[in-house]
Amino acid sequence: MLGRLLPNSKRSFDSLSEQEILALAIASEEEDARIYLAYADNLRAQYPGSAKVFEDMAEVEQAHKNTLIDIFRSRFGERIPLIRREHVRGFYDRKPDWLRNNLTLDSIRAETEAMEVQSARFYREAAKRVSDAQTRKLLGDLALAEEGHEDIARMLSDKHVTEDVAAEEHTAAHRQFVLTYVQPGLAGLMDGSVSTLAPIFAAAFATQNTWSTFLIGLSASVGAGISMGFTEAAHDDGKISGRGSPIKRGLACGIMTTVGGLGHALPYLIPEFWTATIVAAIVVFFELWAIAFIQNRYMETPFVRAVFQVVVGGCLVLAAGILIGNG
Repeated sequence: MLGRLLPNSKRSFDSLSEQEILALAIASEEEDARIYLAYADNLRAQYPGSAKVFEDMAEVEQAHKNTLIDIFRSRFGERIPLIRREHVRGFYDRKPDWLRNNLTLDSIRAETEAMEVQSARFYREAAKRVSDAQTRKLLGDLALAEEGHEDIARMLSDKHVTEDVAAEEHTAAHRQFVLTYVQPGLAGLMDGSVSTLAPIFAAAFATQNTWSTFLIGLSASVGAGISMGFTEAAHDDGKISGRGSPIKRGLACGIMTTVGGLGHALPYLIPEFWTATIVAAIVVFFELWAIAFIQNRYMETPFVRAVFQVVVGGCLVLAAGILIGNG
């Protein structure tokens, strides 16, 4: 009665008949197989070894589905009721394909582990609710199989993802991380930190008003962040360059640009001018060395060259701002 009054409400697992439990198991195995194939398609270009692992795991799920269909046919005939996970309360939501396109390899593996844990739990509970001995044995076997998928995945990984392949995939993942997040973020941090030095310190020494200096620094930082973020997102969609999602790159660049400028603008919330200026100068020192470190660590720029480019250049911009402010 409640189900008729609330057509969108989900069924409780306890309310399912044995026929519906088997139908749900069939739909679940088919859905998981399709998810693994989607993972394989998304990974194939960059991680062909891992893609093959997910293809093989999809074949395992298809074999489970076929076994379940056979036992359903022998007990209930040819017509399988339409019941899926989203119709039953308590199931772990499976993401649609368009939400999986940008998942990292580690995220996909974590998602897979969560899927297998829930599938094993489902089969254990389902086995308690059926009276047919053959069906109960099959569900128990499938629970053990789902619990053992981690071993299967490890075995398939050993088969398809050799040490050389794993090293290549790790290198590719690191390269993608650098291209999508580090490179645009570093460009933003450099722009935000260096380009705002002159206007902020010029305003500080020209007005010697900390609040006005803070407002100028805030507006310069936010404006530069918006400009840099949109520029990064708009100039390259990432399809040919392989630099990844333009939205992710734009956010990384825009946020880090704003952070770079705010670092030496926030000290001017201190009312006393010279205290605020000394703190801002100390912040600038750490900002410039942090940029040099990131360049050396992720962009493989020689440390001396990074220091010369960033620290020396930043100090020159800072000096120019102070001179202009005192002019």
